[in-house]
Amino acid sequence: MMRRGVAAVLGLVLVVPGSAAAAGPRHHHEARARVWVTTTDRAELLHERAPVAFGRGASTQPTITVNPDQTYQRMDGFGASITDSSASVLYRLAPRARDQAVRSLFDVKNGIGVSFLRQPIGSSDFTAAAEHYTYDDVPAGQTDFALRHFSVDHDRAQILPLLRQARRLNPQLTILGTPWSPPAWMKTGDSLVGGRLKDDPKIYDTYARYLVKFVQAYAAAGVPIDYLTVQNEPQNRKPGGYPGTDMPVRQQAAVIERLGPLLKKASPNTKILGYDHNWQTHPGDVGSTPPGEDPETDYPDQLLGTPAAKWLAGTAYHCYSGDPSAQTALHQAHPDKGIWFTECSGSHGPDDTAEQVFRGTLTWHARNLTIGVTRNWGKSVVNWNIALDSTGGPHLGGCGTCTGLLTLQPDGTVGTDAEYYTIGHLSKFVRPGAVRIASTSFGTTGWNGQIMDVAFRNPDGSTALVVHNQNDDPRTFAVAVGTHTFEYTLPGGALATFVWPRSVIAHPGELSLTGATAVAYPPGDGATLAIDGDASTRWSSGAAQTPGQYLQVDLGTPRTFRSLAIDSGGYLGDYARAWQLSVSPDGQHWTTAATGTGIGQLTTVNLHPTRAGYLRLTSTTSSPNWWSIADLRLYR
Repeated sequence: MMRRGVAAVLGLVLVVPGSAAAAGPRHHHEARARVWVTTTDRAELLHERAPVAFGRGASTQPTITVNPDQTYQRMDGFGASITDSSASVLYRLAPRARDQAVRSLFDVKNGIGVSFLRQPIGSSDFTAAAEHYTYDDVPAGQTDFALRHFSVDHDRAQILPLLRQARRLNPQLTILGTPWSPPAWMKTGDSLVGGRLKDDPKIYDTYARYLVKFVQAYAAAGVPIDYLTVQNEPQNRKPGGYPGTDMPVRQQAAVIERLGPLLKKASPNTKILGYDHNWQTHPGDVGSTPPGEDPETDYPDQLLGTPAAKWLAGTAYHCYSGDPSAQTALHQAHPDKGIWFTECSGSHGPDDTAEQVFRGTLTWHARNLTIGVTRNWGKSVVNWNIALDSTGGPHLGGCGTCTGLLTLQPDGTVGTDAEYYTIGHLSKFVRPGAVRIASTSFGTTGWNGQIMDVAFRNPDGSTALVVHNQNDDPRTFAVAVGTHTFEYTLPGGALATFVWPRSVIAHPGELSLTGATAVAYPPGDGATLAIDGDASTRWSSGAAQTPGQYLQVDLGTPRTFRSLAIDSGGYLGDYARAWQLSVSPDGQHWTTAATGTGIGQLTTVNLHPTRAGYLRLTSTTSSPNWWSIADLRLYR
């Protein structure tokens, strides 16, 4: 099969009825979704396939139910970092080739429309310079509290021109600035590598002013800074030969309390994010905690509990320890604060083949970042280097096995890596300002071999649905919006984005089951899993279907509803072959509301307006299959 690459990605034109952009025959008012697919064998790379038409009626397949009325976080964007190394790699190219590479990244029509960049403030491990640097370095033993030596001149040759070009190509680009270290003279040990800020209010004041000067200098150079963090990975106490700073909560809070008022005056549109480290504290960071000190394994929560929280827009996370569920846990504890995901790099073993690296990176990033981060309240998905050479460099200390979105090959050509596609399946189709909307998803970030997805409503009203087949084998699924459905089959490991225009498809309003409780016979995996709003979990009988098995739900308060969805999830065949729906006002007196037979994974029961405080679903026949309910939904 011919490989289809970025050249086949040209032009995002949303299909509307009668549009000439869609291939194949058209019918008046027919709703269609355009489809782009990336496969693990590189046979398709953001390749646009023929569009798929919505039809009326249900499917027997696991069904992704999209509900545009239920909304979550607003998205800022998706991208990576133009590190010093990335800039150096891009500047090895001839001007025309460099322009083409940059367009492939930032141009929405002719590339993937990268919309978020996280820029190091000074040196990181990915620098092409001979020595690490900040913007105010002075000889050992000297200080510069007046910041007279402050300068961003290092960035003027390559980094700032690339940033200005990126902003021209994508005016909606969001930029976050992050330091790997304050200047050495502000730190214990007088080194960029390791140590802490000196515990001195004068140092905290000066460091805050240093960060403000960076924001002002970049704005004067034509690159406004939208977000700022005060320290990359503040719990990484032993960076491997590259800049890093141990910054406990009390010190980060002290800097932020000084930085907030300064930024409000100097750059009021620049917001501060806290933490900027892993989903959970890495065991190595716990082990390196100085004796007698708290390892602060709940660092983000602690920071949001300090007075500094008033200056924080939210929290930034990395991927190198833990999983994305930490984002939801923090959101539930602090729902008024946002969550951004700001760093993850693909990596590989020394003997991995190029095929293994591509497949492993594509599938891990697809489920954990592209979908996992966004389904767990992340407003951004940002990888690490936007470009590296074929050796994974240049770098000065730090990661020797990291990969980028682009790779400069020894022959001078530029290749696209898995991260280009895991970001591209979002950035090309999910525009800044899009809102995540509800969609049932059956896969887990830990891998369970199922279909997983995430859906967004764009500012123009179009819908983008990103789907990943975790399994090694092809999997068929359906997508339902209201009464309209289409079926699709994805190859094993593939990632796809479906886009359809602002729709006239009607969809019923879903009722919240917050406060509801459930019991079941047999107890199986736990009845509450059927009403937790998460289709990747399920109540299951754990035994063959027999008459009398049931799931009973106490709605907590009487609800009036017109339809009921019984979703058996991604495990084919685990639906009730015959069932009875009973309703009750009090859990004592029951009335049969409906009976029926199941034919597939999703059963929708339409009723006259029905008011009840309790529901009971009962199996009324036998089958060798187990009975599972992944999600029970009520609609007005």
